[in-house]
Amino acid sequence: MSLKAKLNRMKKHMNLSEADDVEAKVEQPNVDVPHLQKWKELHTHPYFLDGDYALIRKKQYPTSYQHGRYVFQELENVVERWNNHHRAHPLSSKHLTPSDLLFFDTETTGLGGGVGNTIFLLGYSQYTEKGISINQYFLPGPGAEVPMYKAFLDDVNELKNLVTYNGKAFDWPQVKTRHTLIREQVPKLPQFGHFDLLHGARRFWKNEMDSVRLANVEEQQLGFERKEDIPGYLAPMLYFEFVKDPDPELIEGVLKHNEEDILSLITLYIRMSHLLLDVEGKSLTAEEQYQSARWWEAVGEEDHAAVLYAKTIGRYEKEAKKALALIYKKQDQIHKSIDIWLALSQNTNDEDCDIELAKYYEHKVKDYEKALYYALSAYQKWKEKKRILKDKEENDRLLYMKRIERLEQKEAR
Repeated sequence: MSLKAKLNRMKKHMNLSEADDVEAKVEQPNVDVPHLQKWKELHTHPYFLDGDYALIRKKQYPTSYQHGRYVFQELENVVERWNNHHRAHPLSSKHLTPSDLLFFDTETTGLGGGVGNTIFLLGYSQYTEKGISINQYFLPGPGAEVPMYKAFLDDVNELKNLVTYNGKAFDWPQVKTRHTLIREQVPKLPQFGHFDLLHGARRFWKNEMDSVRLANVEEQQLGFERKEDIPGYLAPMLYFEFVKDPDPELIEGVLKHNEEDILSLITLYIRMSHLLLDVEGKSLTAEEQYQSARWWEAVGEEDHAAVLYAKTIGRYEKEAKKALALIYKKQDQIHKSIDIWLALSQNTNDEDCDIELAKYYEHKVKDYEKALYYALSAYQKWKEKKRILKDKEENDRLLYMKRIERLEQKEAR
């Protein structure tokens, strides 16, 4: 790149008067793009900027298109349901429209962080009036990051509502790192917000699935099975081969893999929204309904969580009742908590309920005889589980003994 071109580009981002002289051109005949016709067949065109170029792929799906079990148009329904829902949640799209959500994913040269890891593909899907828009920005070589990021940032109005899968920990920090290296030559990163669906997948399915990798979630939860897919771990190797021999056929499978990633994020958001908004739980497994209640409780919506826990009783008996009892305790409805703890104490080997009863009778009622009874009962149940006394278990044992000794002293007075 010439010195004059670099200066002109810097002027543009410094808001100097001559900034408008620098314009990216879609066509620049003096720059050769290998296999241009093949790229066009892949819905891809070059984006030229000051002697460099990136490749932009755009594709459209109708909203009636079915991806696994879900039709993309269902996104309208779940966003409307969130807008009619008065409770706050990290996945809520209240005050948003479907088109405000950007379903975003990247492909990189490695899984590590730092400047040594390069993003070679930025992709996002978006709900529009015309359908589901697929937008991908490909790095044809190491020196083309400026046109790639320029094209991407020119196309996105804002990034306040990114929907990703592990993007909070991986994709977005990588974008920020690479952007820092070229920030004087491209638009600044907009303010962003995040819906990271990996967190939800772990909450809902970590106990039901061996792995919550996106490919596994697609198959088991979304009913989508990839055909002739390029595994993500092969993407860096194929990219390095492409850099040496820039034939689009080498990278076509990676583009398709990324495309399916960002389409699956749409249906995964639909699926998780249904799980969180389905109060009756008719379409949920017992585990999903219980985890939905736990998530609502974790974000401070305890009244709503209590309703959901109550509905899981019978399918998720002990855990739901224990959680419900603790909510009642926080809400100063201790009599309801006691009823639950007494029933669980009699019918299960759960020591936690006996500990709660011991604390209640010691500190609230001052009935040290009953408190000691439940403290001893809790300790006995704990011992019967035959745990190996590692460090944590030894600490637990000492806590039991301390409580029992204290209550024996109080009862003897």
